[in-house]
Amino acid sequence: MKAIARYLPIFEWGRTYNSTVLTNDLVAALIVTIMLIPQSLAYAMLAGLPPEIGLYASILPIMAYALFGTSRTLAVGPVAVISLMTLTAASSIAPPGSPQFIAATLILALLSGLMLIAMGVLRLGFLANLLTHPVVSGFITASGIIIATSQLKSLLGVPAKGEALPELVTTLIANIGATNLPTLVIGVTATAFLFWVRKGLKPLLVRMGLKARLADLVAKAGPIVAVAASTIAVIAFDLEARGVKVVGAIPQSLPPFSVPLFDAGLWQRLAVPALLLSIIGFVESVSVAQTLAAKKRQRVVPDQELIGLGAANVAASFTGGYPVTGGFARSVVNFDAGAETPAAGAFTAIGILIAALFLTPLLASLPIATLAATIIVAVLSLVDFKTPQAVWRYSKADFAAMLATIAVTLLVGVEPGVIAGVALSLALFLWRSSRPHAAIVGRVPETEHFRNVKRHKVFTDPRILTIRIDESLTYLNARWLEEFVLEEVAAQPALRHLILMCSAVNAIDASALESIEAINHRLSDGGIMLHLSEVKGPVMDALERSHLLHDLTGRVYLSQNAAFDAVIAFADADEEAQAPADLWLARGLI
Repeated sequence: MKAIARYLPIFEWGRTYNSTVLTNDLVAALIVTIMLIPQSLAYAMLAGLPPEIGLYASILPIMAYALFGTSRTLAVGPVAVISLMTLTAASSIAPPGSPQFIAATLILALLSGLMLIAMGVLRLGFLANLLTHPVVSGFITASGIIIATSQLKSLLGVPAKGEALPELVTTLIANIGATNLPTLVIGVTATAFLFWVRKGLKPLLVRMGLKARLADLVAKAGPIVAVAASTIAVIAFDLEARGVKVVGAIPQSLPPFSVPLFDAGLWQRLAVPALLLSIIGFVESVSVAQTLAAKKRQRVVPDQELIGLGAANVAASFTGGYPVTGGFARSVVNFDAGAETPAAGAFTAIGILIAALFLTPLLASLPIATLAATIIVAVLSLVDFKTPQAVWRYSKADFAAMLATIAVTLLVGVEPGVIAGVALSLALFLWRSSRPHAAIVGRVPETEHFRNVKRHKVFTDPRILTIRIDESLTYLNARWLEEFVLEEVAAQPALRHLILMCSAVNAIDASALESIEAINHRLSDGGIMLHLSEVKGPVMDALERSHLLHDLTGRVYLSQNAAFDAVIAFADADEEAQAPADLWLARGLI
């Protein structure tokens, strides 16, 4: 049963499912469904797709995640950043909205899903750690700015195009004279209302006597009010005849069974974008899932999350959808609404299915400006200007990587921004790994503790040098270690013993082993003995399988304090043995 639960977590949480949990899940599903309907339509149009595809992407993919995902409250479906990335990738194949474009989005969903499942089966969830948080934050911030800017055309009722900020702004300015006034009024009013709902409605409801949790949930249903009011306004004043663009007829149907086109050349062209979609989608999703799980002391398994998200994307590809992932806003709503299991997501999918079958005629007169307002308000919450300031104060290198990611994303486009972010994260990791922290340490007086000579008043001996290495030794930093040790040794002519303090070394690979052997031989040629201290058990096991311990000129000590005492005694004894010869030399007898 454990093996089955590893890949089907439903067998774990399903055992304790009862009527109370069912009620909580149903309430959460109702609230998330109300929020998800306009979001699904808006994000599909952001991706360059017909609005109903957003609904299709919110049905079977959610059910697939409920079966395979480990987060109890993550809400899967279309999200802003993934929608923008889908638009960028599929636009390289065909014009948005065309049959070829839709075929490309299905292939993207399938490829992304298969890649995620493969990574999950191979337990590659740790790869998400290669993207640093500052880089991800920078990419999401830049994407939010681009998305919000791209929606201004719908608020103004003017044409605009472009994947990067300069082109978007240029085309908006060029066409601003053609602004449609009714569209502008609807768009600005809807945007202002949604911002007020987000910030001001909850306090107002609380002052009116509503409980804080209920007031919060009512406030999150604000987009439905904007949708209803703007739709009624369009019908009542016949605004469509005055140039207000509306969603139009949406098919009343179940999600269609769709088979992604198999075209080797097309799959090859979309492979890299699909991989980038997978990485960004997984990082965004697992971050949200882990944050929410921690609040209830629950556990999210990254490797199984890969499989859950992969299954959701595969399901999207065969049901007329497009790439999906876990959304921050709807997951928080799902959590706050009291969802206790992934079954809440399945109930949400049923709610979306009912909407797709029976409610779509009510949305035909929904102004696109309202959907644009929904997107703008949602994505501006992703724009974070506080994190760059904090990162600047903490790490200039991380800030530089973050700033570069923002700049590339804004000025060149989303896909180059992702590539730049991945490249910068890897480059930063390699740079730091190739230059590990190491310190010359001495003993704190009247203790057995050893600390950095630059930070503490410590006792040292000119005949003894202790270097504490604060990272595992690998091929990336092996040469650096040699250069660092030999440089320090050259600066101390009285040196007779070198101790490498290995308390923070968790591994020594073959390249690093060769470097330590080279250090041992070069020090021996100079009359200096090499010692090791505080070597961890697994590292010692590996060293015992090598020739290093046999060839080592010094010894391996259990503790740094024992090593220091022993080496001082050794050095003192060596000096005493050399004293007569020194005395004779001083007297000119030899």
